[in-house]
Amino acid sequence: MNVFVYDAVRTPRGAGKKAKGALASVSPLDLVAQLLCALPQRIDFDPKRVEDVILGCVTQVGAQGANMARIAALHAGWPDNVPGITVNRFCTSGLDACSLAAARIEAGECELLVAGGVESMSQVPMFSDKGAWYTDPAIMRSTRFTPLGISADLLATLEGFDRDALDRLALESHRRALAALENDVFVDSLVSVTGADQAVVLEKDEPPRAGLTLEKLNALPAAFEEMGQQGFDQAVMQAYPEVSSVSHVHSPGNSPAPADGASLLIIGSEQVARKHRLAPKARIMATASAAADPVLMLTAAEDATRRVLEKSGLRVDDIDRFEVNEAFAATVLRYQRVFGLDDSRFNVNGGAIAFGHAMGATGGMLIAQLLDELKRSGGRYGLVAVAGGGGLGSAMIVERL
Repeated sequence: MNVFVYDAVRTPRGAGKKAKGALASVSPLDLVAQLLCALPQRIDFDPKRVEDVILGCVTQVGAQGANMARIAALHAGWPDNVPGITVNRFCTSGLDACSLAAARIEAGECELLVAGGVESMSQVPMFSDKGAWYTDPAIMRSTRFTPLGISADLLATLEGFDRDALDRLALESHRRALAALENDVFVDSLVSVTGADQAVVLEKDEPPRAGLTLEKLNALPAAFEEMGQQGFDQAVMQAYPEVSSVSHVHSPGNSPAPADGASLLIIGSEQVARKHRLAPKARIMATASAAADPVLMLTAAEDATRRVLEKSGLRVDDIDRFEVNEAFAATVLRYQRVFGLDDSRFNVNGGAIAFGHAMGATGGMLIAQLLDELKRSGGRYGLVAVAGGGGLGSAMIVERL
């Protein structure tokens, strides 16, 4: 691909705890608008040259309804001529928004786009759109609907991952996340969020927990055992008859917590560098999407990774850093095993188990974090992969310039 990233920004993540999180009182439109306002201050470009804003958002209802991308651009005071489109591919939405932008530029349709995502899980909780996939019994049966946590426990059962292994991964995710914040690894991409009085309400990611221990993690209850007893365990055992019982080993401590936040990238053609005198940060080499069994849904990021590597012409050994969304600890452990990845280049600054998962924003956030880490480490190639509900997965490979 001959497509370039000219800037990548994100808000800090706030804990998605309704009234308790630092960003709970900041509307999702404000989260996006503050990033839109920050972009022209960071690099010299005219927003009226932007040909579209593509925004990922999962739960598009209430404060996140009515085409967030277009309304956020107007709310930010951007010119009226800038259109906007909001897309939903569950947890991969933010990454897919950026991939869609890259595809349109590669096709020659556009030269300059802004893409990313947003989610305020404090203001718009998961499932509040009441989609038929998880509310209509007939649709649930025909589509083999399985709650994400049950899928994660099924995956752990099939792979033989025990609770201790999952908790150890969670503890390491927090340790790495806290070290990254302490060492200002993300200083290039972070944009502080302000409140209505223009006072800063959050400068750094809120969720990572200091003082966490393995003993504290081990003491947390299983999060999805009761849900499994409501018939979901029986359903997944029918789909996987080799499983005689589901091991409920995921807890609130080794699962991704809800979060609030937004992310944006400026994505453009090579001509943008000459016309607007901008220096690209990275080249998007390839993107890929995939789908897998909706019961064991969290493996689709693996399929997307294989596809994106093949499209890029690179091998696993060529990738300097992997940023893979921590959609439950078992998903991460399996991904590492499948691709033979050691800890030295995999989620080196922690992941969603520590930082939280602002669903629609996560893909763009991971790209921004990856570019920060490649700059810090001097790496060349980085890969982002995200698994989502319904057995969806997406991946992207970038080359730092």
